[in-house]
Amino acid sequence: MVIDSISNLIIALKNAQERGLDLARAPFSNLNTSILEVLKKEGFIADFEKKGKEVKKHIDITLKYDESGKPAITDVRRISRQSKRVYKSVDQIRSVKNGYGRLIITTPAGILTDVQARKQKVGGEALFEIW
Repeated sequence: MVIDSISNLIIALKNAQERGLDLARAPFSNLNTSILEVLKKEGFIADFEKKGKEVKKHIDITLKYDESGKPAITDVRRISRQSKRVYKSVDQIRSVKNGYGRLIITTPAGILTDVQARKQKVGGEALFEIW
C-alpha cells in the first residue's frame, strides 16, 4: 500500500480549517516538518509541534484565523502526485493567485516557495499550491 504523506498533510489542514478547528494532526515525517516550517513562515499556520512515542509520531498543527474568524488557508491544490511528477524550471514558476497564494516546491536548496525559488534561481518538483 502506497501512502502519500504530502496529500495527507494538506488534506488534514484543509479539512480542519473548513470545520473551524483550532488543531489539525498529521503523520510525522521530515518532509512534512520542512513543509510546515515554510507554511509557518508564510503565515498559513500559527505553529506546529512533534508529539508521540518513537513508533507513533505525529505532528499537531495549530491553525491560523484572522480577527473575524476567517481561515488563513482558503484552498489547497496538489500538483505533483505519485503517479505523475511535475517539475518546473525557474522560468516556468509563476505566482499563485496574483501573489496571494504560494507554490511549494522541493528543490536542491530544500523546500521553498515560488518567490524564494525565483529569487534563488532554482527549479524543482512542484508539490502543491496554497492560498
